[in-house]
Amino acid sequence: MNFFPVINIKKEDFFMQIETMLLSQKEIETLVTMKDVVECVDKTFQGMGNGTVINPTKVNLDLGEVAPFPPYEGFMNAMPAYIGWSDTAGIKWAGGFLGERKKQGLPYITSMILLIDPKLGNFRAVMDGAFITNMRTGAQTAVALKYMYKKGKSLRLGLYGAGMQGHTQTMAISELFDIESVKVYDINPAASERYAADMKDFVKGKITVVRAPEEASDADVCVCVTQSKDEFFKYGWFTPGKFLFPMGSYQECTDECILKADSIVVDHIGQALHRGALGKLVGEGRITEKNIYATIGEIAAGKKEAPAAGQRILCIPIGTGAMDIGVASLAWKRAAEKGIGGKYPFVDY
Repeated sequence: MNFFPVINIKKEDFFMQIETMLLSQKEIETLVTMKDVVECVDKTFQGMGNGTVINPTKVNLDLGEVAPFPPYEGFMNAMPAYIGWSDTAGIKWAGGFLGERKKQGLPYITSMILLIDPKLGNFRAVMDGAFITNMRTGAQTAVALKYMYKKGKSLRLGLYGAGMQGHTQTMAISELFDIESVKVYDINPAASERYAADMKDFVKGKITVVRAPEEASDADVCVCVTQSKDEFFKYGWFTPGKFLFPMGSYQECTDECILKADSIVVDHIGQALHRGALGKLVGEGRITEKNIYATIGEIAAGKKEAPAAGQRILCIPIGTGAMDIGVASLAWKRAAEKGIGGKYPFVDY
């Protein structure tokens, strides 16, 4: 006797189709503003400080940026994160290329973001990451200054690099501060002139295009967003009370600026020790984790005091996947609400 009844199950009885949202750069631009991005970055820094945001150290794939092979003058980073305030997990696959990409007139940054439902592992969205990367990089500086700058709501900006990052730095800072003046330097004077025309509505005072790097250092906050390997920012320009943000992939300031800074603040200790401004000195054993005063997240979450006024403050927000995933989660939510974006069923269950 068969005690187990035969049940005829058809595929359609349990078939489930999981759709993944697809968002282009142009669609994302309609969904989030710089104000939105600054708010997302602020919440994400607080989450990093209080433990509700998880951000492993990025994994770097050298495609000829430093390594001799392959000879493509680029790199890619895998940057995963979980964001507590939006209950979203994801990864950004992003990098920068010179070489052939630059010859073809393409932007330096290339990037895609994938979001998942952290409970089920289903892929919620695949979207462009370049726009979000550019916007959140500017927002990181603005939010860091929100928690550390102690001279009121007005500041003078010295900017090195007049490209896309120079634009978004200015846009983001203007969300939280009145920019009294900007002195901008770029090795390409025409880029500085374009920046001055583009950014006039974001700056309360005058934008001055300077011809020598030292001239741009006459500011409260100096931001370096270049691809330079020349360590052009000198210690003599790093006067007491000044903030210096060396944000390029390489070391834009001299060793002395780093070694004699009164406080070093970073966004992510593991990443800051891996590449960017601190990379060389870490490799030489002259800078370690002990030299870092705090993370931006620790200060934002109130776990550490901001550095004292009058210090030479070196702040290095080299960029974390958490910032990208936080902003991307907002774009995904708004796209779902507004019916924007395509959908594709990568997997059927």
